[in-house]
Amino acid sequence: MKRNQSGFTLIEIAIVLVIIGLLLGGVLKGQELINSAKVKNLATDFRNIPVYIYGYQDKFKALPGDDPNVVAHLGATAVLATTGTVGNGVIEGAWNSYNKGDESYLFWQHVRLAGLAAGMTTIPTATAAAGDGYKPVNAAGGDIGIQSGTSVVGSSPMLDVNSAAIRGTYIICSPNILGKFAKQLDIQLDDGNTQTGSMMSYDVTAGAYAIGKTSTATASINDADIVVVCMGV
Repeated sequence: MKRNQSGFTLIEIAIVLVIIGLLLGGVLKGQELINSAKVKNLATDFRNIPVYIYGYQDKFKALPGDDPNVVAHLGATAVLATTGTVGNGVIEGAWNSYNKGDESYLFWQHVRLAGLAAGMTTIPTATAAAGDGYKPVNAAGGDIGIQSGTSVVGSSPMLDVNSAAIRGTYIICSPNILGKFAKQLDIQLDDGNTQTGSMMSYDVTAGAYAIGKTSTATASINDADIVVVCMGV
């Protein structure tokens, strides 16, 4: 009598396993490509800002945000900073300031009116705040900010492992970045150590971020943590 086959043969099971393996490999490779693209976009965010600064200086011999002749240079819609000392060669105000009179806040209007960057040129009429659409955002949705570098610990965006201010003529910072991306950024743009060099990170799971915080050691940043990344240029 001819017996009906029950179950699968070894060849059939092997074929299924190979197909599953190919599918899993494709998913993992796709995720890797997505992550690489995000890191590349984040790196571009940090690299673009010095281009804006030097482009503005080349056109107007002044710093965006700190330009004392901004109305003459850019027109009546340009806003002159009302805090700090305008024209002293320093972008005053913290990178995460939403004070509409601060040079660090008006930096973005000036580079946009100068045609160097895209984005809103009209200062929000309501109280400025994170996520209001005025400041540019990174690939993770966090606002990007800039301020001049300083050796004053209490005014520095971030401190190194020895509690010294991050070095740089200008400091660019951006929040809401996953820990795994922050570590990859440091490898790509700096020395791979999130507490030394020109790029540092602060893990907000250790407590709310504030100006003057000491950066977090690389080993203490989990891949899924949310961090603030700062880079000196």
